[in-house]
Amino acid sequence: MSSNQEDEPNANDSQEREPHRSQPGGFAALSIHVSQHKIDFALVCTRLGTVIFTLLYLIPLFNVNPYTCYQRALMSNAATSALRLHQRLPDVRLTREFLAQLLVEDSCHYLFYSIIFLNSYPMTLVLLPVALFALLHASSYLITLLNIVEYSNWWGYRFLQSVVLQQRHILRLVAFTEISLIGKMSFIIPFVYYRFITLRYSSRRNPYTKEMFHDLRVFIQYHINKPGFPSSVRNLANKAIEMIGRLEPPTVAQQFNIQNLEFK
Repeated sequence: MSSNQEDEPNANDSQEREPHRSQPGGFAALSIHVSQHKIDFALVCTRLGTVIFTLLYLIPLFNVNPYTCYQRALMSNAATSALRLHQRLPDVRLTREFLAQLLVEDSCHYLFYSIIFLNSYPMTLVLLPVALFALLHASSYLITLLNIVEYSNWWGYRFLQSVVLQQRHILRLVAFTEISLIGKMSFIIPFVYYRFITLRYSSRRNPYTKEMFHDLRVFIQYHINKPGFPSSVRNLANKAIEMIGRLEPPTVAQQFNIQNLEFK
């Protein structure tokens, strides 16, 4: 501080003439923010790519190939997952401990997910989880960017806020879709996809897959135990529930606070 005072002995006089120096605003502030948060900005671009290619797959426009859009949506999601892994685990080490850390990261799970389905037969349900995740996270970051450029009165800003406010419902829908995909695959993929589901079930930061399995079990048991329900179907359902219970991966009991879930 002393060197600065020696270099600018009349700083107090200039402050009297100019009480405060205005901070850059608008697109100048946006440019500064992007230069300081390059990876975060790259993430919102890849997430928007996932959303756009998913929409082009669902609603083919401009004579684009739907299968190409399907693949590009998954590749955009893979790029997002790789960037998030770089943020979370920047120091790559070829050790068992690093591999264990890698496998508990949600970004690793969705990189795995993209690889599983990248060359598979296109299924709309496959794109739903990654598109919803991309929309949710992109909306959150776009709100930050719009606040910087002072566009908080724009109608799109309110739409983005409404998306973020539906976080819990969106994440539950994502979990339900991932579970329902188990019965819609070819002979080989289910064995690989089972590993993905176990990773999601054991996630430390996102409890919704585990929560959805529990809710589905409660829902099924409630209906099969009603009077007059066919006993043969009830027995079959109970055996299926028991079999799925045996496949449950070992996890450390954790208490999740849904409202305070880290949103990244």
